[in-house]
Amino acid sequence: MKAINTLKISGFEVLPLVEGGKGISVSNGESSGAWAAAGGVGTFSGVNADSYDVDGRPVPQRYFGRTRVERHEELIAYAIKGGITQAKIAHDLSGGRGPIHMNVLWEMAAAERVLVGVLEGASGLIHGVTCGAGMPYRLAELAARYRVHYYPIVSSARAFRALWKRAYHKFSERLGGVVYEDPWLAGGHNGLSNSEDPEKPEDPYPRVVELRRVMREFGLDQVPIVMAGGVWFLREWEDWFDNPELGPVAFQFGTRPLLTKESPISDAWKRRLMTLKEGDVYLNRFSPTGMWSSAVENEFLREMKERCDRQIAYTREPIGDHAESFGTGPRHRPVFVTAHDLARAREWVAQGYTEAMRTPDSTLIFVTPEKMREIRTDQVECMGCLSACLFSNWSQDEGHTTGKKADPRSYCIQKTLQTISHSDDVQHQLMFAGHAAFRFSSDPFYSNGFIPTVRQLVERLVTGD
Repeated sequence: MKAINTLKISGFEVLPLVEGGKGISVSNGESSGAWAAAGGVGTFSGVNADSYDVDGRPVPQRYFGRTRVERHEELIAYAIKGGITQAKIAHDLSGGRGPIHMNVLWEMAAAERVLVGVLEGASGLIHGVTCGAGMPYRLAELAARYRVHYYPIVSSARAFRALWKRAYHKFSERLGGVVYEDPWLAGGHNGLSNSEDPEKPEDPYPRVVELRRVMREFGLDQVPIVMAGGVWFLREWEDWFDNPELGPVAFQFGTRPLLTKESPISDAWKRRLMTLKEGDVYLNRFSPTGMWSSAVENEFLREMKERCDRQIAYTREPIGDHAESFGTGPRHRPVFVTAHDLARAREWVAQGYTEAMRTPDSTLIFVTPEKMREIRTDQVECMGCLSACLFSNWSQDEGHTTGKKADPRSYCIQKTLQTISHSDDVQHQLMFAGHAAFRFSSDPFYSNGFIPTVRQLVERLVTGD
């Protein structure tokens, strides 16, 4: 394999190896500090990050506010404190030998307030901010204000063009790189547009070539592009090295750092990663963000699919084929369904799915009484972890509601991601992962259950494997 040349990223000459940001509580500062110390770019997650007590144990994030708005403020305080804590841990472990980046999602709750709070509280410890999940127009201005570099995450050249023309051209000197995240292969939330088919993945090479072409229009020839999503063996990307068509390129690893000694995920989660088969990670659209996301097949996703399969359309008045009356709720208020759907509904009720819950799309889903109580409780206990949530109808804008009915076909993302991060339950919680995660089970590096340190992983990556 070709030699891997260093790149200048956030003011440091480093290997073109970037740790992915991961998400809620899936970083603790240790992994990113070790990654930077090993010669790459360390990244901790600033999405509702954990902070720790004097014994190093995560501080439980409990909420006491009586209203969503009060709990929302508590969540922001937790997020800022956790981000500052993880920045300090990462900086100390890196010994100042490499850049530390903070990853945020623009669609998370109060993204701008959290970012400002962490950058102020960890001044000089963070060198770059990566940001996706939305169109973060304000990212460049905030990065310039706090004298850090910014790295927008995009899945198309068109998205970057829009960001540049609207805002980024004013702060070009702080643009450290552009992360191209493959919308079919990356883990977590994915940037698939309505014009792209989730069943037909596209080759990333021409899409990244197009991104570079647009960047060259704006004089950004030497600004690195960071390839994210589906990267496992660097030898498989050898034709991207020193490629004049692509310009300077780095590679981001989000899934492989999960399986390291420094990774804070549970041993149960690490064991599950080692057993995945191809196809166990797939795209779904259950997320309360409304975005596509990639996660591991388990009981959690199977229940979500089954919940949505037990679904029929209804009308409030008899219209056309919707002429059969069906009682819903404690008072059995009638709605009208087709004769075919009435038979299906009666079958589901006989199986124990006795509760018909209304959705914003004038459909009913059928769940057990236990599941309905869980859904209702999670909706009531919402703390506003997103800028806008389909599941609870929370919005951080004035009025604090999306104006739509809460959607029981989704879930509380804060609850499930916090639970999987702080327990051994990998079957009944959402488990994000990239689509290449199945390669853990066949990569000889991990044979006999071997779990490397971050340094061992970085050294392995440099060999091409």
